[in-house]
Amino acid sequence: MTVSRRALLAAAAGLPLARPALARATTVTITRQPAIIYIPSVLMERGRLVEAHAAKLGVPGLTTRWVTYNGGGATTDALLAGAVDIANTGPGNMLLLWDRTRGRVKGIVATCAQPLTLVSRDARIQSIADYRPSDRIAVPTVKVSTQSILLQIACVDRWGKDAAFRLDPNTVQYGHPDAMAAMLNPNGEIGSHFAAAPFQYEELKRVPGAHVVTDSARILGEPLSQAVMFTTAQFAEANPEVVLAVKAATAEATAMIRDDTRAAAKIYIQATGDPMGEDGLMEVLRQPGMLDYFTRPQGTLRFAQHLSSTGVIKTAPGAWTDYFLPVAADLQGS
Repeated sequence: MTVSRRALLAAAAGLPLARPALARATTVTITRQPAIIYIPSVLMERGRLVEAHAAKLGVPGLTTRWVTYNGGGATTDALLAGAVDIANTGPGNMLLLWDRTRGRVKGIVATCAQPLTLVSRDARIQSIADYRPSDRIAVPTVKVSTQSILLQIACVDRWGKDAAFRLDPNTVQYGHPDAMAAMLNPNGEIGSHFAAAPFQYEELKRVPGAHVVTDSARILGEPLSQAVMFTTAQFAEANPEVVLAVKAATAEATAMIRDDTRAAAKIYIQATGDPMGEDGLMEVLRQPGMLDYFTRPQGTLRFAQHLSSTGVIKTAPGAWTDYFLPVAADLQGS
């Protein structure tokens, strides 16, 4: 029996063969959000890296379309609706879909594990124990964003398992740019923001009284991948070459950020028009942990185990590879 090239590629990606009813993509739509954890996606778009790697894998002429959402909730809704093919957002959103679709949504590759920082402008709030019911914390998506789940883990560590959701009523859904604008308004309701870079650094410089309450590394005791690429099993099964191309393109983009940070910063600023400018971005990227652009998933298993222990997801994973596609198995994740 003759084995086709697509069959060999599917085997290399660790995917089952596509069923005849599944259409092979000529355009792949991938999401991102407005924060510098998504610099790899900008490099991938500007350099047409997915297209280049797809061509090497026998898929010439692939078109990649990049769309921006302000939060993970809108991103996952778009993935489930079929409006996008690959989501790039926090691991909490991926794990919820993995659980609710019974494993029909899985990760491809991680992109970044920069620290997330809880910033407050209220001098009274020095730890999570200081939050009162009236204090508001801006997060990208209530309950399921990476920041929301980190707050839950912090509450478990502070008060025990029964208190996991103690601070959920304090959270309010804001995209990072809107949250920073709210923090800058001294009369607004938002006094704290669990921010992704560079927003925490801007707030610490520009918001009177802004200070760090805690961050992801303190809560977990290790880095946490806060952005991962994931897709539906249907798309992955029909498009093993594209999955492999996205993985390879992500590896190329993240390596560029670490190896030639100035060049990556320049491309990002030119593409986005971010007012911080190239030098401002370089200042941020020089901060501790800010060059943690790696494809290996980090800290996701503890994250998933917390979701399982609190009943947010019903399936308890035994390993991080349970919720990533087989193509990711060589990434030595956690």
